[in-house]
Amino acid sequence: MSEEPRADADSIYDQLRAEIVAGSLPAGSAVREVAVATRFGVSRTPVREALRRLKHDLLLVPGARGLRVRAVGPQEVVQVYDMRVLLEAEAAREAARARSDTDVLRLEALLARDLALVAPDDEARTVTNMEFHAALWRAAGNAVLRDLLERLTVHLIRAPRSTLSVGTRWEESLQEHAEIVRAVREGDPDAAGSAAAEHMQTAREIRLSLLRDAFAEAAPR
Repeated sequence: MSEEPRADADSIYDQLRAEIVAGSLPAGSAVREVAVATRFGVSRTPVREALRRLKHDLLLVPGARGLRVRAVGPQEVVQVYDMRVLLEAEAAREAARARSDTDVLRLEALLARDLALVAPDDEARTVTNMEFHAALWRAAGNAVLRDLLERLTVHLIRAPRSTLSVGTRWEESLQEHAEIVRAVREGDPDAAGSAAAEHMQTAREIRLSLLRDAFAEAAPR
């Protein structure tokens, strides 16, 4: 029986980043070298490199004792949404021009999977939504655009509560995904860009509403 490969800096980085993105490690969570090294059964050297990269990504910041997962402020969240409205629209336009048959099949398969989910929880909605958008960026065939969107999206995922769990937003979002897929499949850049921009603009408005509610609850009475 072969042994499992020993964790290295790359695999530790990938695992911790995925947990932060998915919310398994929420904002404020302590991330300490010794604890991570014990978890992965490695020395502190690869752990230190992985944590350095997460700090560079602005996912970790210094805490009282070691590092902690960085919280995202309201102003930053709004700024990220403003940029994503523009960049998601461009990604959809480019996907409609450059998509391959494999890209279309992947988008259709992800949409079908999400439509078949029954009452997914907040984390599942966040992860599956991210996978759909990542497939759209991949279909655009623009590595720079894809990198920018990946960096922006990490900040939004860590915002408290997903917009996809507000009212009927999950179901509405899937229908909007269907419109984006249709436009990409038909090679219609204008329709794809408009659908993606409206999709993100709606998410932005819901996020603003959530932020207003949070401020109202925190206000002195």
